[in-house]
Amino acid sequence: MERILAKMQSICAISDRAIEMLKKHLSRCDFPKRYLLIKEGIYCKYAYFIEKGMTRSFWLVDGQEITTSFAWEGSIVFSMDELYYGKVSEEFVETLEEVEAYRIALTNLRHLFETDLEWCNWGRIIHQNEYRRLHQSHKERLTLPGKERYEAFKQQFPEVCQRVNLGYIASYLGITLSTLSRLRAE
Repeated sequence: MERILAKMQSICAISDRAIEMLKKHLSRCDFPKRYLLIKEGIYCKYAYFIEKGMTRSFWLVDGQEITTSFAWEGSIVFSMDELYYGKVSEEFVETLEEVEAYRIALTNLRHLFETDLEWCNWGRIIHQNEYRRLHQSHKERLTLPGKERYEAFKQQFPEVCQRVNLGYIASYLGITLSTLSRLRAE
């Protein structure tokens, strides 16, 4: 859990007491590459803290996969629809590499958020950071040409650029793979 705890501490200070509370609810899971952790239209019931590996989230629109985000070591992935609204997920989360993760039941995570100030604050900060990322991504998609979007993506997610299929990056940027290949060659 070294990478997970390091990432948590980089977001905000978490006491040993709070970490022990969390650990009581975690169980280790290992997943192969291309495994669907979360599926659209199905209750998952878990959140996953990623110790090793990478995932991507995507929507299926008219049979086409539209990548919405990436997560790697130290990140947490879950269905916001399920955690906050009690609804089935509207997206998929797929492993892009073999993944070592620690899962927590969403009921337990929600309980930590509702009853412990440290976990409530941590949850608030990860969500404000995610909102900022989504806001920036939306702005870039609407205002920047493809080349500048790709440059901003490389700056924001250098690790993703080194580890992920270019088709997923093109999908995230809202451009075709051939356009991304051309932009990279320029």
